[in-house]
Amino acid sequence: MVLLQQLILKEMATPEHDITLQENTKTVTQLARPLTNFPPSMWGDRFLSFTLVNSELEAYAQAIEEPKEDIRRLIINPTIALNAKLGLIYSIYRLGLTYLFREEIDGQLHKLFNEITVQDYHEIELHTISVHFQVFRNHGYKLCCDVFSKFKDSGSSAWKEDITTDVRGMLGLYESSQLRTRGECILDEAFTFTKSKLNSLEKTLEGNLSRQVKHALRRPFHRGIPMVEAKLYLFNYEEECSTYGSLLKLAKVHFNYLQLLQKEELRIVSKWWKDMNFQVVTPYARDRIPELYVWILALFLEPYYSQVRIITTKIITLVLVLDDTCDAYATIEEFRLLTHAINRWEISAMEQLPEYMKPFYKIILDEYALLEEQLAKEGRANLVYASKQGFQELARAYLQEEEWRSTGEVPSFEDYMKIGLVTSTHDLLSKSALIGMGKIVTEEALAWYKSHPKILIASESISRLHDDVMTFEFERERANTVTGVEAYTKTFGVSENVAVEEIKKMVENAWKDINEGCLKPTEVPMDLLAPIVNLARMIDVAYKYNDGFTFPEETFKEYIILLFLTSVPI
Repeated sequence: MVLLQQLILKEMATPEHDITLQENTKTVTQLARPLTNFPPSMWGDRFLSFTLVNSELEAYAQAIEEPKEDIRRLIINPTIALNAKLGLIYSIYRLGLTYLFREEIDGQLHKLFNEITVQDYHEIELHTISVHFQVFRNHGYKLCCDVFSKFKDSGSSAWKEDITTDVRGMLGLYESSQLRTRGECILDEAFTFTKSKLNSLEKTLEGNLSRQVKHALRRPFHRGIPMVEAKLYLFNYEEECSTYGSLLKLAKVHFNYLQLLQKEELRIVSKWWKDMNFQVVTPYARDRIPELYVWILALFLEPYYSQVRIITTKIITLVLVLDDTCDAYATIEEFRLLTHAINRWEISAMEQLPEYMKPFYKIILDEYALLEEQLAKEGRANLVYASKQGFQELARAYLQEEEWRSTGEVPSFEDYMKIGLVTSTHDLLSKSALIGMGKIVTEEALAWYKSHPKILIASESISRLHDDVMTFEFERERANTVTGVEAYTKTFGVSENVAVEEIKKMVENAWKDINEGCLKPTEVPMDLLAPIVNLARMIDVAYKYNDGFTFPEETFKEYIILLFLTSVPI
């Protein structure tokens, strides 16, 4: 509560930028601009009107304690059978409750993992093995994928026909296959096999099982937003959750507690957007504060990372406005000036900018100065500096993409990816998330981030390439923008269709690298890997079927309603 009150006081003290568009543009001559008519926000000021009642939040916090202790006792109870215990831990994970029992769960899994062998699974059915596999892999323990070998015919290596009648088992195997790493061919085959079979069976199913299969085919939970997937698990698997009354009660109270906290965070960042006057200062930019907040909520659902979500939502908003300034309004000459000013990072650099850019540039400097002032008191200003460097690098990368577009040059795929990894924004956003995470971010952890580790490259690759595959036709029609598809086609002399398929394979391999990077022993604590992994998940959500961010009427609208406008009845 103290942290939230501090955040509220801080946002009340935020300076207002009372500048009109007419003043911004009074010296700008009429120029040919790459204008894009983005759809307006569908939410308006809806989330500004929320009022947090602290007594209600405290009541939910207190109501969590009793069922939480009941579940804690169940986790460490030595008399509970293996299948029941792992089934409980599985449901806890799916419901987003693991952080409440991290030490107890890891202690149990460490002991069980060292006792279990592949031979122990010879007499166990497919669904149970899938639950075990997902529990161990999701918590960093590399249970061997050979536990699924018995479901393949030893002669033909084909999957045994009898498992096709076990829909729950195939669904479990399908979800397990999402956790595969490079070289795990049996899981590659399992993914292809189960996806095909479940697609053919989907319309014949009814009730909860139908909803479960339909959702998994649309979005496997391993690639979804943890908070969203947790809430959907409660709705789609309430029968499984009801095995333990305390678990169901805990989940429902926990969701309502988080919803109040998150609606207050959304109010804070919505008020900040309005106070900064972005709609007047940068009217060409997308107004997407609820969507951006969901994007950052994907990184962490834990209540103690409230400050992380607020800080990083503000930074991703600055990124969005920078992107839209570059991509949808500024001439290349103007963006060169803005990039130069961002690299100088001093107020005097503002004099070189066109009038309409000056307010936005000042907002960037002011917001980072405020963060630096706060973190300096803790001796942690180096984290703000790392984010600032990332922002400067991003501006330079955006400019390079604009230079390619203005000249019509299509770079080699290698050169494109060097820039594309930066414009994925994942390096900047994951480093920015570190700002509010506290003492877990050591000098060694920051050095690891700065080393550009393999798992970060994988997350960046998923972002850049997934986005490119989904948007390259729109971008080409709008402004002749170079994407990875054109660069791959030119470099390797293949057709556009071949390029798209090859890039999709790269995305799948990047997911395998992410899965590998989350297995014990990890190079840094899992909380520090969470921004990297969850940013990749967010890209899958936003761009799997369309450009869901620019046109948020489907996925984002559905998720915002689910997260902030739908309470869980207790």
